[in-house]
Amino acid sequence: MSKSNISITLASLTGLLAVGFGAFAAHGMSDPKAVDWLRTASQYAGIHALAVLACAALARNGLALIPGTGAVFLVGIGIFSGTLVAMALGAPRWLGAVTPIGGLCLMAGWAMLGLGSLRRQSPG
Repeated sequence: MSKSNISITLASLTGLLAVGFGAFAAHGMSDPKAVDWLRTASQYAGIHALAVLACAALARNGLALIPGTGAVFLVGIGIFSGTLVAMALGAPRWLGAVTPIGGLCLMAGWAMLGLGSLRRQSPG
């Protein structure tokens, strides 16, 4: 399986989970703080799943991305959205101190994507 296929598979799984967590926030939670955490986690995971798909598509079309750009997005999704989902499901609130690390990874992914497009020429 190619790197871009793995990225597409992981982005698809992330999108699926984003919809599921959003639905759970809307229909399965009553605690307003937990609902807010799940909605935020769902929104950021969904947006950044699309960013991972974009990285895979750009790479398939010849843009030489900075290596690891899609992976940085996936790590960011895992940390940012993962800690919010965990807290919504009852994990200790100190995990909220870890959440910004995921946000920094998401920001780094966007920076890498932008810098890669400026610094690297696509073949042809």
